[in-house]
Amino acid sequence: MRRESSVASWIGAVLVVLGVVVAGVYLARTARQAEAPSTIAPASSSSMVSSASPASIQHPITQADAGPAAASTAALPALDDSDASVAAALAALAKGSELPSLLVRQQIIARIVATIDALPRRGLASFMSPLHAPKGNFVVDEAEGTIVIGAQNSARYAPYMRVVDVADPQALVAWYAHAYPLFQQAYQQLGYPKGYFNDRLIVVIDNLLAAPEPGRSPAVILSKGFYVYADPALESLSAGQKLLLRAGPASEAKIKAKLRAIRSALIGQTLPPAPAAASSSG
Repeated sequence: MRRESSVASWIGAVLVVLGVVVAGVYLARTARQAEAPSTIAPASSSSMVSSASPASIQHPITQADAGPAAASTAALPALDDSDASVAAALAALAKGSELPSLLVRQQIIARIVATIDALPRRGLASFMSPLHAPKGNFVVDEAEGTIVIGAQNSARYAPYMRVVDVADPQALVAWYAHAYPLFQQAYQQLGYPKGYFNDRLIVVIDNLLAAPEPGRSPAVILSKGFYVYADPALESLSAGQKLLLRAGPASEAKIKAKLRAIRSALIGQTLPPAPAAASSSG
């Protein structure tokens, strides 16, 4: 939560990235900041087969429970030629939402992979955003003498949350499993030639599910001109966890429910029920 303006737009993006591919909350530049040129390396048409050792793969995509109906049997395009088909597939998965107008339509898979990989870390790079920033400015309120994240911010994220609402976990996983070679290739090109993207995805989902659930909106303070969490424990969370908190309690609960369903489908088994959330003063 380094910049009150930039972080707000990541929230909208991750709501779709992790709501349409895996369901969550994202960080990008706002309208007050010019978006940096993309620095993601162009994808090549080289082999999309994982070079990771089978013994090192913990969650092979072949074990995913994609349901009785296959997502598609159509041949996959080359990664660098996939934007049109991926955009169409995501629009169909989020039918009835504003996703088509929110999506950045260049290097979609590469942007999604880079964003997901970064979520468990402390910071995110704005050039990775696969979505346009939400409108409006970040809002804070004063409550009992402290500054807290304003409840009005939820209106800015409403279009992104509608994507989360309509996203069907089974359909998402079915499409993801079909398109997985593209995700795997993009992950290897990101700098993990022996990595396995689906394993990283499970790590990211688990990190997001471990985010605290404060009983009320967390307090924030100004630090070097930017709002940060007043509680050092919250400020030290991963980028993805802090963004979940910023989405608000209701949205965080909804996102986590979707994440749990997606995770269960991805590993082919049901995740145990989550324990009751403890109240926190944040």
